[in-house]
Amino acid sequence: MSKIGKKNIVIPKESSIKIEGANLTITGPKGTKKLTINDKIFSSKLNESEFQLLPLEKKIDKKTSIMWGTYRSLIYNAVAGVSSGHEKILELSGVGFRANLKGETLNLQIGFSHDVNFKIPKDIKITVEKQTIIKINGVDKELVSKIAADIKNLKPVEPYKAKGIKERGQFVLRKEGKKK
Repeated sequence: MSKIGKKNIVIPKESSIKIEGANLTITGPKGTKKLTINDKIFSSKLNESEFQLLPLEKKIDKKTSIMWGTYRSLIYNAVAGVSSGHEKILELSGVGFRANLKGETLNLQIGFSHDVNFKIPKDIKITVEKQTIIKINGVDKELVSKIAADIKNLKPVEPYKAKGIKERGQFVLRKEGKKK
C-alpha cells in the first residue's frame, strides 16, 4: 500500500476536476491543466470536495504502489497549481549582477562580457524585484521548476564567494580560500 496514494486530495471551492475515461481536466482560477492516468491500473472516485485514486486490483505489487503515489502527487500538484499557482524565487548574488525584463526575454548581467538573454515561455510569468530577485510563477510545477533550473544553470553558485544564481533558501557549502 502506498502511504501517499491512500490520501484523498481536497479540491478547493473554486477548482473542479472533470473525469473522461483516462483523462483528467483540472480547472481553477489560475488556469487549466490536463492529465492522463493509466485506467488499466487505477480508477478514480470524485466526491463533492474530495478526489480519490484507487488501484483496480485487490493485491497491490510494488510497481503499482509506486505508480499510485506518483499519480496522486501529480494530480495534487495540478490541483494546487490551478488554484494557487506555483512559485520559485531566485536570487542573484555578486558584484554587478542584475536582471531586467525586456518584453518576452529576461536580460541577465551575470559577470560575463555580454548580457545573457533568456526567452520566457508563454505559460510562465516572470517578475523582477530589486534587480537581484527573480520570481517565477506558473500553473505547471514541472515547468516552473525546469525554468528555474535553466536560469540557475546559466551561472551556478561557486563555493568560494557564493557568487551566482541560487534559489531562496538554498544552502551553499562554502570553501576556504588558499592560504599563504
